[in-house]
Amino acid sequence: MKENQSILIVDDDLAHRIMLKKLLGSWGYEVFEADDGSVAIDEVRKRPFDLILMDIRMLKVSGIEALEQIKIINPAIPIIIMTAYASVETAVDALKKGAYDYLTKPIDFDELKIAIHRATEHNRLKKENDYLKERLSQKFDNQNMIGRSPLMIRLLETVEQVATTEATVLITGESGTGKEMIANAIHYNSLRKEEPFIKINCAALAESLLESELFGHEKGAFTGADKRTEGKFRQADGGSIFLDEVSEMSAAMQVKLLRVLQEREITPVGGAEVIAVNVRVIAASNKDLKKEMEQKRFREDLFYRLNVVALNLPPLKDRKEDIPLLAQHFLQIFATKNNKNIKGFTPQSMEKLVKYNWPGNVRELINAVERAVVLSRLEYLDADDLSLLMEDNQITGDKDQLCLPENMSLDEIEKRSILEVINACDGNKSEAARRLGITRMTLRKKLDKYEKVG
Repeated sequence: MKENQSILIVDDDLAHRIMLKKLLGSWGYEVFEADDGSVAIDEVRKRPFDLILMDIRMLKVSGIEALEQIKIINPAIPIIIMTAYASVETAVDALKKGAYDYLTKPIDFDELKIAIHRATEHNRLKKENDYLKERLSQKFDNQNMIGRSPLMIRLLETVEQVATTEATVLITGESGTGKEMIANAIHYNSLRKEEPFIKINCAALAESLLESELFGHEKGAFTGADKRTEGKFRQADGGSIFLDEVSEMSAAMQVKLLRVLQEREITPVGGAEVIAVNVRVIAASNKDLKKEMEQKRFREDLFYRLNVVALNLPPLKDRKEDIPLLAQHFLQIFATKNNKNIKGFTPQSMEKLVKYNWPGNVRELINAVERAVVLSRLEYLDADDLSLLMEDNQITGDKDQLCLPENMSLDEIEKRSILEVINACDGNKSEAARRLGITRMTLRKKLDKYEKVG
């Protein structure tokens, strides 16, 4: 349920402020006060009011001056100007500088109620319109979820079946297979599709920051916490939250997430208040969580809470019949984007795409097609336009080309492969992680392990 809308009254006339506060409070608004334009500016920096009701004539900073500053700080807040010095020039000046409406003192209560309703309704519709535009742009990305292979057809049928339920979903698969697009499809085809869809990468933040991002924090909870924040779970209330790379959570964070899934409530960092949340959780991991459980790196009870419905995205090398369809789709997108008249692929280039091993999966295919489109000067992409594929990954679909020393363990093979990729990237670990299809944090953990083993 939405909290009462907040209104800031800015007037140096104490009696007038008191009268308006009682009136607006009786109408159900949460009312704040400021006795000067300078105070109003400071208040706007602290909180996002739904509306400001402001006098023009004040001792220090006038309503017009405050209006100009507030529109710089938060241009979305509608401001209704009040004045006893009615004139066409003043009204026009205020409206030109961004005021939503203009009322004269003494205030007519019926006019005030209508003006406030119009202003807040206009702002609500604008926010909804902006939100829907953003959502439509996110939905567009779902067009990349293309596949005619039996594996993808079965997967997409399951997604369609699961989307309309309230079940928690765990999406697994190698990096770059499109786990986030599957999460998008689940949310935007669910009964929660009109509510927020919040995403967070659990591997991108340190434990202390991740807890605050997920559950929010109170002012003063830690150094730098100069204001209260509500966190991703509260932002997603009524909708869905996507926890990408959930396997990267620490043991302590896993316990806290388990509690949220069990109790459907959160406690902000530094706070004592328990807050109920209504959120559908969609999680994803590029690791085998059953193996992570065996190694005591992932909690068994959390796994079963997340794994109500399991969706596994096959790697691109296991659905090669989808490659021509995907490649042509991405070619059309990037050709249009870059104003190129490129119609398709030569038989030789398509053969190269189909035979390639695709360690980076669909994400790598997108990158390869975009790069080829940008650099090509022909109507059809040739094999030479894809020459960098072999530089990125020397291993192809032909297993006979893979030659390794005898008696080498899997750990040694992994270590050698990772170090060779880092060397090929001139020591750039971010680029190496991208080529390997893992997060930078995962790469750092592996390198730390190698240093300890020697």
